[in-house]
Amino acid sequence: MTIDLRFPARFAFPAALLVCQVLHAQQIGMSITPAPADPAIAAALQQVSVEHIRATIEKLVSFNNRSTLSSMETDLPPGTGVSAAADWIESEFKRISADCGGCLEVKRDDFIEPPQEGSASRIRKPTKLTNVYAILHGSDPAQAPRKVLITGHYDSRNSDNFNTHDLAPGANDDASGVAASIESARVLSKLKFPSSIVFVAVAGEEQGLNGSRHLAKLAKSEGWQLEAVLNNDIVGGDTTPGDTSADKTALRVFSEGIPAAATPEEIRAIQGLGAENDSPSRELARAIAEISRSYFTPSTHRVSAETPPGRPHSNLIQAIPAFHPVLIFRRDRFLRGGDHSSFNAEGFTAVRLTEWRENFDHQHQNIRVENGVQYGDLLKYVDFNYVANVTRLNAAILATLASAPGIPQNVHILTQALDNNTELTWAAPAGMPAGATYEVVWRNTEDPAWTMAQGTGSATTIKLPISKDNVVFGVRSVDSAGHRSAAVLPMPTRPTRNFSAPSAPKS
Repeated sequence: MTIDLRFPARFAFPAALLVCQVLHAQQIGMSITPAPADPAIAAALQQVSVEHIRATIEKLVSFNNRSTLSSMETDLPPGTGVSAAADWIESEFKRISADCGGCLEVKRDDFIEPPQEGSASRIRKPTKLTNVYAILHGSDPAQAPRKVLITGHYDSRNSDNFNTHDLAPGANDDASGVAASIESARVLSKLKFPSSIVFVAVAGEEQGLNGSRHLAKLAKSEGWQLEAVLNNDIVGGDTTPGDTSADKTALRVFSEGIPAAATPEEIRAIQGLGAENDSPSRELARAIAEISRSYFTPSTHRVSAETPPGRPHSNLIQAIPAFHPVLIFRRDRFLRGGDHSSFNAEGFTAVRLTEWRENFDHQHQNIRVENGVQYGDLLKYVDFNYVANVTRLNAAILATLASAPGIPQNVHILTQALDNNTELTWAAPAGMPAGATYEVVWRNTEDPAWTMAQGTGSATTIKLPISKDNVVFGVRSVDSAGHRSAAVLPMPTRPTRNFSAPSAPKS
């Protein structure tokens, strides 16, 4: 079935009139609005507990020093060090699973990391690493192989990478991210989703993303159909007395442009298409922004000079949720790295979630006071209400994407004709549920987010009277309850036969 939305001849306009082209787009599509909140998901978000989050972070801090290297120490006090922390995280996932009748498959990914070479080596001898994760398997056999994943790293460090004994509380970096993963597991575990969710805590981040790299390679070797990875790292909402520059309503979402795993040929194609801003990770980031608007109450917010320092501003009044993601179109911050990059390197779609403004006095620092300044990643600087909001957003993303159909496959834009139309084709994802439909979305090339949408029903082809040269298109799946997949950028193709789209029936 094909939908043909070409205008009849009486509506033809000169191709050079861009304003008419925009008018066509407006007449065809609808402005994108937030999807309706799923009552079951909304109820789960209400179960996110500030007290549980605080207890998790306090417990992780109590292990004294969670340096990955401490796994090889034999003189640590009982109940301290990274191995004790791993055991506790495993026990928490098992406790959550017991509460939901064994709904989680709890696993350990134990391995020996070999020594690193060179003078800058942060692992000097074979070292045991342990990733801990729990899988909430999907309820639909056709969709259960699809997975979405949340992770944080449970290892910590102080000023000296090799110091495994002195305090390294790691309250924000990254007990906060682990708390988001564990609490998401707790509130979502009692629900059923068509596809699977993986809740993770990795080790070895501070020594070079070693734990996440191993898990990403494991996922690749085992053929995981991993559609989205949410890396929560430093999501504690640092609260330093007297610091007014933090924005407790904002959470940064970093996403790569050109995929790290792209081949030279793929990079040339991306550059030729002008698709540097439309990697799968960027489309995930855009989906995150849309999902937030379904579950966080909008408020009228003036973006102005009163905005916290460093925040882009204008004189526009915008409707922005009281807590919302801010899309940062970079893979990560300057001079830093994160576990999402390990998944990007294996070709998976992954983003990093991080608080708006970090305080570097409270990261990778020995606990001390110098010139009246307190250093160290201490519990007292964590805003547990902020972590709860981060957790709610993560849970909403995981639940929405696990409920939505899979992303459309083999999405193409047909380029056999020199004209001012756009023809798109795609194939159904595995396990496309009955009653699910498709939606074509688009935006102006200079816009950061999708602005317009046109439903196609069950049709997997469409013809639009919008020039493919003037906008960016995507295609996504939507189930009968309104859960939307991330969009997929169409790649150009020139079919060997002429593509003829029948006219849509008149309404």
